[in-house]
Formats: sequence, structure tokens, C-alpha cells
Amino acid sequence: MRANFIFSEVWIGLRRNLTMTIAVIVTVAVGMALLGVGMMINSQVSKLTGFWTDKVELSVYLCTKNAPFEPCKNKGTVTQEEKASLKQTIEALPDVERVQFENQAEAYKHFQETESNRTLLSVTKAEDMPESFRVKLKDPDKAEAVAASLKGQPGVSNVVNERDLLESVFGFMDKLRYMALGIAALMLFAAILLIGNTVRLSAYNRRRETGIMRLVGASNIYIQLPFVMEGLIAGLIGGVLSGVILIIVKVFIFESIQTYMAAPLGWDTVAGVITATMAIGVLICVLASFVTLRRYLRV
Repeated sequence: MRANFIFSEVWIGLRRNLTMTIAVIVTVAVGMALLGVGMMINSQVSKLTGFWTDKVELSVYLCTKNAPFEPCKNKGTVTQEEKASLKQTIEALPDVERVQFENQAEAYKHFQETESNRTLLSVTKAEDMPESFRVKLKDPDKAEAVAASLKGQPGVSNVVNERDLLESVFGFMDKLRYMALGIAALMLFAAILLIGNTVRLSAYNRRRETGIMRLVGASNIYIQLPFVMEGLIAGLIGGVLSGVILIIVKVFIFESIQTYMAAPLGWDTVAGVITATMAIGVLICVLASFVTLRRYLRV
């Protein structure tokens, strides 16, 4: 009998405040979806960082004829003696794990595999590509120090830290992550305000019923439970909708770019994000309902 009464009160509350309940559901859904997107981006960045950190290399480019770099001016193409001496110098560095020489033919083949500009491909020849040493480091964090020690060596035109190239990509994804998390925080704040107003309105509309319940000896928990359950239901529905949105984002956005990702985002990660956002959405709605009742419900 008591359970039937509580559920009937929940239904009455949801029906009387239908528009505000829908607003709460939509706000929670959007807020949790944005929070989930931020978490997914964070996971993707972490996966990519972990994958590429072990593969970071230094590219030590050698001087060629008419090279535009200052160390190569008036010196011409690097000599065989300079190549041999430079390789010994690199191998002697304590932070270097492996050194691999890349000639012009190999560099041109790599250029063809990675470059998508057809016009540039048509005008570039193997003779235009610089030779280089690919340096694998024991500790990628020592890349700057190693690069500084190699710049200015005879025959070296330029030293490129591939980690710097990746930082721009990771920096862009970090901005997307913080933007999504920031908007999610605003949406959650709006959801809390909406939930509070919905509970206050529901409590005011049912002040006569709650007054009668108090007179017959009903406990505070028994009186507050229908209002809290309304918040729980709204949070649960909003969490489910946010889960659907996150699945759509995974399928149409993350799946579409996974060919460019060396470490694609897995469905297990998405499932964990959906579970977390649903739990957060429900918890926020329940807590907001409970706190609002303690402050505004007077019977």
C-alpha cells in the first residue's frame, strides 16, 4: 500500500510539472553527454600519448646542395666522412638507443606514403629529399637536450623533434576536452537549478497532501521520498539519453577518424564513460532534490 502511494505521488509530480521535468531530462542529457565527450577525448589523448611516447624520434637532417638552412650555407652537400663522424657522435650519446640512416630514396618513399598533396608529389623528386639519421631515444623527455647537442655539428642542417609535431595535435585535442568539460559544468549547474525549481514547485503544489501526511505521523523520509524519486527518474532518463548520444558520437566521429589514430578508442572505454556519466547524472539529481527539500519543504 505504501509503495503504491509513493509511486502514485511520483507519477502525479511528474505529470504536474511535465515541462520542467522534460527540461531537466534534456539538460542532464546534454550535460552528461558533453562530460562524456570530454572523458572520451581525454582517454583518446592518453592512449595516443602513451602510444607515441615510445616511438618519438629525432630526425637529424643532413646538408644538401642549396639547402636553405644557415649551417649548410657555403658548405654544400655533406661528405661521407662527416656522415661517419656524425653517426659515431650520435651513437656515443648516453640517451640514444638506436640510430638509423635514411637515404634519399627511402626518404622519398616515406614522403610518397605520407603526403596527400598530388601537386607537391608531382614536382618532387628523390634528389630533392634530404638524407637523415633517425634517432630513437631511451627517454623521450631527453629529446630537447639531445637535439641541442647535435645542432651545429658538421653536416647537420636541422634537427627536428617529432614530439613537437605531436604536441600541436595533442594541444588541439586538449582544448576540445577542456571546452567540452567547461560546457558540461555549466549544463550541470543549470540542471541543478532546474531540479531545485522543479522540486520546489512540486512541493508547493502538494503542500496540502504533505501537510496531511505530517498530521498522520508520516516520517520525513516517507514524505521526501516521492520528490527524490522524481529527481532520480529524471536523472536516469537523462543519463540513458546521454548514453545514446555518446554512442552516436563514437560511431560517427571517433570511428570516422580512427584510421588516422594509431591507438583508437575502444568500446570498453565508451561503456565505462557511459556508466560513469549515468551514475553522475542520477547522483546529481538525487542530491539536488534532497538538498532542495531540506531547505524549502515546510509542512
